[in-house]
Amino acid sequence: MDNKAPFQSHYIPNTTEEQHFMLSKLNAPDIDSLFSDIPEKHRNPTLDLPNPLSEMQIMQELSSLASQNRTLSSGPSFLGAGSYHHFIPAAIKPLITRGEFLTAYTPYQPEVSQGTLQVIYEFQTLISNLYGMEVANAGMYDGATSLAEGVLMACRVTKRDHASIASTVSPAYIQVIETYCQAQGITISSFDPDNPNISEEAACAVIQYPNFYGGIEQLQTISDQAHNCGALLVMSADPLALGMFKSPGEYGADIATGEGQPLGIPPSFGGPYLGLFTCKKQYIRQMPSRLVGKTTDKEGKDGYVLTLQTREQHIRRERATSNICTNEALYALASTIYLALLGKTGIQKISNLCYQKAHYAASEISKIPGFELQNTNEFFKEFVVSCPTQPEIINKKLIEKNILGGLDISHLQQNGMLICVTEMNTKDDIDALVTSLKDL
Repeated sequence: MDNKAPFQSHYIPNTTEEQHFMLSKLNAPDIDSLFSDIPEKHRNPTLDLPNPLSEMQIMQELSSLASQNRTLSSGPSFLGAGSYHHFIPAAIKPLITRGEFLTAYTPYQPEVSQGTLQVIYEFQTLISNLYGMEVANAGMYDGATSLAEGVLMACRVTKRDHASIASTVSPAYIQVIETYCQAQGITISSFDPDNPNISEEAACAVIQYPNFYGGIEQLQTISDQAHNCGALLVMSADPLALGMFKSPGEYGADIATGEGQPLGIPPSFGGPYLGLFTCKKQYIRQMPSRLVGKTTDKEGKDGYVLTLQTREQHIRRERATSNICTNEALYALASTIYLALLGKTGIQKISNLCYQKAHYAASEISKIPGFELQNTNEFFKEFVVSCPTQPEIINKKLIEKNILGGLDISHLQQNGMLICVTEMNTKDDIDALVTSLKDL
């Protein structure tokens, strides 16, 4: 140990002696050495911060910044790629902002958490039914981490360390999977879903439904090939697509995940969102995150409890299957309310509206000289068009007409634009987009 003064902070409760003790156990001369992996030029950057402001000045500053944002209600949007503009029933916000729900914490004590636990149990039931799977958990962080956790779970189940991922899975999702897998020593390869050649050593075949480009692939063929290799089928599915298309369970998925944002959650500039996670019952002990079970007390009344908690790190940490030891409970509640309000018929109607409007838009855009529809397979609410010029240029001209265009994916497909149409887009919105593209 050197004589350098130890790090001091009013917010860290350990004493100087305790700090020296911990450093000695780490064979570290001082606290600064713990950050030696960070290049020195990045450790203590000079921050060019403005002078302090009063509360009123801060409110004015934040309001000014917020006014620069474009809200989805200010004009039609055709942007998707993982974050979608869907209908949100008016009842959701006043219900999820009730104090009982808004301030609820981890339900470790079931005797005082029955309301929270029941909500999670109902959420699990609804998601299981929607995905056609036997078991669902209490929710994950988002769709990307849910899928990555599904890959890790498949590796634990099969005792293999390789994942085979369809090339049409969202690039952002693939990046998250790679981040999760690199520290685990799990290798990754890609396969063409139109001509699947899944590795014989793979723990799982990973697919997205619909895929990043909006298309729906020959899922049964991929499922059969994966199972013939002894691999699990891990699927990330849009929950609203399941209102009209077959569920992951019907395709034989072993693990099915998804992004819950379409189920009553606003885009919110990218989050927070809600991860959905389901699996076959035989794999339940390897499933990450929480699981709420229903039982009866000694008086025969229904009761709800957290069960199989070794999946989390707070109990028997050495046997934990995941470091995720929380769930997006408030947004799980929002999705539960959403599904309960719409019901089976409502979900089917919204799915059908998305499908019909997207196909109308695709048909009209493909008639415009220079624009060509790239989707050869069936699609749900998103599709790719090849544009006559760079999508970036087109989107700048569209925003001048108060239209938020599709996602520029020209780095993946030449002059490609990924366009999303949901139930929130009226025929007038679609026609305005088509007219604007004709006038370019």
